[in-house]
Amino acid sequence: MKNDVYSQVTDRIIADLEKGKLTWLKPWNAGNVAGRITRPLRHNGLGYCGINVLLLWGAAMEAGYSSACWMTFKQALELGAHVRKGEKGSMVVYAGTISRAEDEEDVGEEVKQIPFLKSYTVFNVEQIEGLPEHYYLKPEPVTEPLERIVHADAFFAATRANIRHGGGQAYYSGSSDHVQMPCFESFRSPEAYYATLAHELTHWTRHETRLGREFGRKKWGDEGYAREELVAELGAAFLCADLALTPEPGADHAAYIQSWLKVLKNDKRAIFSAAAHAQRAADFLHGLQSSSGIEDGAVA
Repeated sequence: MKNDVYSQVTDRIIADLEKGKLTWLKPWNAGNVAGRITRPLRHNGLGYCGINVLLLWGAAMEAGYSSACWMTFKQALELGAHVRKGEKGSMVVYAGTISRAEDEEDVGEEVKQIPFLKSYTVFNVEQIEGLPEHYYLKPEPVTEPLERIVHADAFFAATRANIRHGGGQAYYSGSSDHVQMPCFESFRSPEAYYATLAHELTHWTRHETRLGREFGRKKWGDEGYAREELVAELGAAFLCADLALTPEPGADHAAYIQSWLKVLKNDKRAIFSAAAHAQRAADFLHGLQSSSGIEDGAVA
């Protein structure tokens, strides 16, 4: 029987949601004494994107890995190392297209691009012996004081979004195209403030003049609304990882879990779509940054 990657990934995330857990917040729920959580990294230091971020965050927390670096069995061999006997790898996926020519009467052959998804296995560097020493280095413990974080302020300011402060609610208004945020001092931590701002700015990217993201939302709480909230949740998690921030679970995430479960159970590709939209939103916000180096702390 053909291995259904979409179902495997979706079932894993549904299982977490049914326990009240958010896969994309697992790294921070468990804590990390070694330092800030980042996106999972390939052997060459490049960050994973989209659904693979969720898969490897979840795998790292399940096994207790503190390293963010992953590689294939072959890549380990090429570096003169080897995966320890008995170690179990973790699944990541690759999406692509294949070309297929089909006969069309009176037109000739038409070439169609057919999408496909395949999975492959990677191992955390903590499962591998004999790698160059820099793969095993631990980051310094984080001891930053609770105050505004300069590089995060610079990142969000560079988007030039209309961000207003005041009141007790955080939201994005599509009609006036502005983000409303409570004052910084009203949040219990700087991380909570920036995670909330990242969530609302992910919503901000859906405007028709930006990414034009639309899920057929007609009213609060419908399926389109749930899909957009899932995109904003993932977008905030990706941005926090890129900016070396440690977010906290939102006070309202529990209210969304049942609606997310309904969407995921009805559509096994929904989490892939949400992760892809979240990645595009994060990339869009990164693309608004100047070349002045304000993203020095981010993972490419």
